[in-house]
Amino acid sequence: MDFYPLKLSYHTRNYYFGEELIRDLKDDLPEGRIAETWEISDYQDTTASILNGNLAGKKLRELIQTYPEEIVAKSWSGPHFPILAKFLDASHFLPVHLHADDKTAKEKYGEPNGKTEAWYILWAAEDASILVGIKDGFSKQELFAAFKDQNYDRVMYRYPIKTGDTVYVPSGILHSFGPNTLIYEVQQTSDLGSDVMPTDLFRNKRSEEEWDRQINKTLAELKTHFLPKPNPGLVITEDSGEKKVCCASEYFVLEHWLLNKDKKISNFNKFMNITNLAKPVEIEYPNGTEVLKKGESCIVPAAVSEFSIKTDQASLLISYLPDLEADIIKPLQKAGYSLAEIASLGEI
Repeated sequence: MDFYPLKLSYHTRNYYFGEELIRDLKDDLPEGRIAETWEISDYQDTTASILNGNLAGKKLRELIQTYPEEIVAKSWSGPHFPILAKFLDASHFLPVHLHADDKTAKEKYGEPNGKTEAWYILWAAEDASILVGIKDGFSKQELFAAFKDQNYDRVMYRYPIKTGDTVYVPSGILHSFGPNTLIYEVQQTSDLGSDVMPTDLFRNKRSEEEWDRQINKTLAELKTHFLPKPNPGLVITEDSGEKKVCCASEYFVLEHWLLNKDKKISNFNKFMNITNLAKPVEIEYPNGTEVLKKGESCIVPAAVSEFSIKTDQASLLISYLPDLEADIIKPLQKAGYSLAEIASLGEI
């Protein structure tokens, strides 16, 4: 099998918090409210279809099951593609919510993993902020009371955000963000979540009994080991431009590449997700070329051992499963960053 960059179908969600912001990036969206577009997904019934080449029409799940090492990495196996990536429109403030961790996902929900995530802020208005974590000293009863009062600032931290920031959010950490914010989210492949809100994701009002159940469910899964904060990332200057490492953990790495000339990638030995934020670029590989338009994403399979990004000006978001020592720690140390600075990128 000759592998090549795989362009994918995407899935949309029309939750209440979205409006029109994603239309600035994608020109083929359906009419109506768009809160999320799942650009790379292999989650349950949202698994993408391949759009290009001789694998067109096949599901990503089918390829993962048939060619796990060729798509993801040598010696890798798993139930689904490990990273889900999306554009998310927070024109309105998101619900205050969290996602189950791996242990809870397996034991409580029968799913293979939970959801750690990170947000790259593509655009944020001056009033945009994040609500994250839990302040010290509050009992579960006091947290319950604050959520019933809808006084989230009483018990959570609020930080302003700006374009170019990244926020790394482990599973189990309570969070929200907005309004007037457009993000790119990279995460474990999961959609497990619970919230503390009086309404659901479509603004349907919950009964008091259901609201209480939701709060108690969230409190039962709450973790307090990590306090997310906006991070500007760590920049490495290269011949082809600059690479900003936005966040890193065992689950994923997210990087922002600003290229001013062609960039060649060889012997990467694992998949690379590429999302294009600006003008079209060409991805040249041994047997051909694929064009990635603004707002489009693709997976370059691990079996594509050499390829080039052909451009004179590009803005790309890159995600992959890292070898933290080889891919992150050593290159950043070589660029002059301290271990403390590197550790601030996530869970390293």
